Amino acid sequence: MKAFFLTEIGKTEVREIEKPSPKSGEVLLEVGKVGFCGGDLNGFKGLFPLQEYPNVLGHEVGATIVEKGNEVPETIQIGTRVTLYPYLACGTCVACRKGRPNACKTNKTMGVRRPGAMTRYITAPWQDVFPSDKLSLSELALVEPLTVGFHAASRGRVSYEDRVAVIGCGIVGLGAVASAVNKGAQVIAVDLDDSKLDIAKQIGVAHTINPSKEDLHTRLQEITNGDGPNVIIEAVGSPQTYRSAVEEVAFLGRVVCIGYAKAPVEFNTSLFVQKEIEILGSRNCVGKTDFPEVIAYLEAGKFPVDAVISKVIPIDEAPETMDAWAKNPQGIIKIMLNLEDQ
Repeated sequence: MKAFFLTEIGKTEVREIEKPSPKSGEVLLEVGKVGFCGGDLNGFKGLFPLQEYPNVLGHEVGATIVEKGNEVPETIQIGTRVTLYPYLACGTCVACRKGRPNACKTNKTMGVRRPGAMTRYITAPWQDVFPSDKLSLSELALVEPLTVGFHAASRGRVSYEDRVAVIGCGIVGLGAVASAVNKGAQVIAVDLDDSKLDIAKQIGVAHTINPSKEDLHTRLQEITNGDGPNVIIEAVGSPQTYRSAVEEVAFLGRVVCIGYAKAPVEFNTSLFVQKEIEILGSRNCVGKTDFPEVIAYLEAGKFPVDAVISKVIPIDEAPETMDAWAKNPQGIIKIMLNLEDQ
């Protein structure tokens, strides 16, 4: 069967691999849709420090259970559509011992540090599949990237009392937008791409800002009556947006960082002290809570699914699509690999 490999920095190819069989405690999944992640693009560009080469890409999965190994509960049924928790924690490091496996010191994400899902069949522990009989395979493939944004909003303790600015409205940032809106917060979406801001409006943000067209500081001050947002979620990963988050957050505010900055960031650290702010990292998601929350959110029809899927491609077009995406990412939110005809 075909599989899409990131072979080295700047190079990908489609290779033939063997179809796996489920071991005890595993299910065999027939993969229908897989989303391309921004991390895949950074790995292709050599900007993601955790990426290992060569590797089958893909960890945003919409699939169907087609076979079960021994010791899989009867509640896990063949024919069920599922998405997949793609992280593998060690279980023994300090983060795992404290019940936070999403921050495992040696976490192995599919497509990054172990083989991914951009192939027709994969196996997985039954505990890692999350079913939905209401969502399509495309919708299920959106669950994982949205959970990363939902987790960031949880890290920021977002509530209906908050004014929240989300800087960066890619799919993860839109997940943070969706979670904050769903919690009743007043949300400000910030991005350089008006098409992404239009999607944020469909989700329900109160305000949008395009910093290429208006001054970010001035608009945030106007919207918040001079206070600044009391929560800012950074979902870009650039030195400029990291600094903006710290500079623009309100006194006593909370900054949540999702993006990996691609270069060292210089801060005026007096702002940390003067404002008495909290700076919180947010990594991956918590499967037991974030996955069910996002699935329920999507099942309620609150998210503009069609608007975020930029293109759907067959596996043979994946190498040229990755090249084109790297050269011109403008306007792309989610590219999805279609494996249903393989």
